Amino acid sequence: MFFDSEYERVYTGSFINVQFLQNILQEGGINSITRDDMKSGMAAGFGGGIPDHIQLFVKKSDVEEAVPIIEKSLS
Repeated sequence: MFFDSEYERVYTGSFINVQFLQNILQEGGINSITRDDMKSGMAAGFGGGIPDHIQLFVKKSDVEEAVPIIEKSLS
């Protein structure tokens, strides 16, 4: 999905955890996006993906700042 992209995946997990992390990152001034292959496949009419397997991405320039925030928030 993000070939040669400015985004990098920093976490994969449940919808609730991803929402929580997005809020924490946003409070720190870091924008993020998500990818849900299951939801995307269902919307396209062919299913696919793994339920509750949401991917969280941040810009590559924010990875060094985002990863410690995520690790601290989940510990």
